Amino acid sequence: MSPPMDSPLELADIQSGVLRPRPSPYAATYILFRIDQAAAGRELMERFSRVVGSAADPQSPAGAAWVSVALTFQGLKALGVPQASLEGFAWEFQQGMKARAGALRDTGESSPEHWEAPLGGPEVHVVMVAVAPNSQTLAAALDRARAAYEALGGVTAIWRQDCHALPDETEPFGFRDGINHPAIEGSGIPGTDPHETPLKAGEFVLGYRDEMGGFASVPQPEVLGRNGTYVVFRKLHQRVARFRRYIQDQASGPQDEELVAAKMMGRWRSGAPLALCPLHDDPAIGADPTRNNDFLYADDPAGYLTPLGSHVRRANPRDANIAGEVRLHRMIRRGAAYGPLLPKGVTEDDGADRGLMFTFVGAHPKRQFEFVQSEWINDGVFAGLAGARDPVAATVDGDEVFSIPRRPIPRRLKGLPQFVVTRGGEYCFMPSLSALRWLADLRTPAPTP
Repeated sequence: MSPPMDSPLELADIQSGVLRPRPSPYAATYILFRIDQAAAGRELMERFSRVVGSAADPQSPAGAAWVSVALTFQGLKALGVPQASLEGFAWEFQQGMKARAGALRDTGESSPEHWEAPLGGPEVHVVMVAVAPNSQTLAAALDRARAAYEALGGVTAIWRQDCHALPDETEPFGFRDGINHPAIEGSGIPGTDPHETPLKAGEFVLGYRDEMGGFASVPQPEVLGRNGTYVVFRKLHQRVARFRRYIQDQASGPQDEELVAAKMMGRWRSGAPLALCPLHDDPAIGADPTRNNDFLYADDPAGYLTPLGSHVRRANPRDANIAGEVRLHRMIRRGAAYGPLLPKGVTEDDGADRGLMFTFVGAHPKRQFEFVQSEWINDGVFAGLAGARDPVAATVDGDEVFSIPRRPIPRRLKGLPQFVVTRGGEYCFMPSLSALRWLADLRTPAPTP
């Protein structure tokens, strides 16, 4: 008998990677697999089911490394999931990120024709993410995993991206990252915003009531869909040298450079929010998790403290007066840096590939990830900014203007170039632990006579 739809979160069946924040510091690796033989793919699911940790367990079955696994729509098909079950998944997931590029504003340099192979392609079936406290521990865990999957004929590792999180938790542009996490009812994991009440579990996990009072569609049979969720992986190349040069060109000196950068981001590099530190950085606040998210925007309607179009205010408008309901578009975001850091002060591009591997978790990919990407990042109508786009993360054409409210005349930054380029990504489904076992037990239907 299946549990009632309003039952408590079944943490022991939900992958840890859905709800638990990553440690700090940490090292991470993304590995993509192609399934050449359904039986081998099912065996891979069986092996994953023994090493993937649950949200209820503070310790990973894999030892010091945490492993998460997700599948693309093509991956579910390669395993032999019945058509009736496949049709129950979200339409955006069925289409895949490449087909959704227009809706995501992945155009120009970010269009799929420029993506890094095999991202977005039909050969990507399984995404494995391994996270450990340091690179040495991660390497040892991956060596053990490699021996297991390389000995498994019919499954091939086709892509790998090594990532890291620095001890100061900054991303390549130099800003503290990973500050804001929503609280989820029943998870037992606190959020970081003291002003935000916990969100309904159904916003993030299938099979539970969401903020609309209803339930996202759960693919059938229930064991396949319940306690799973959708995850979006994005490889985002960051043009760090270009960002630094632009800031320098717009500023009157080093102090003004930091102010311009903070106005574009909505936080100082330390993580201190402009809402609390409008005139100068305060690293103590930036590093304090009890203070760096203790603010709202309603008392700053014109954006004199935090510009309406700044990156963090767009990504989460909090209590600001905007068109729409903020809580319906909340999702879990996790980022891991990749590539070598550009040395401080360097403003010439060294040609290295660096940026973030971003993960977005939510049960409603269209009204969460896709909505934020298209309406909040790549448009400004929701906040009364017409077509103005995100000054840091949007797809731009070089004619963008970012307005910094001030008296008596706003400061306008003109000719914003594109600082972030999409290198590719995948829409995935992260199944529950019981769903992994169900997938492992699938049987190929007998051919029709």
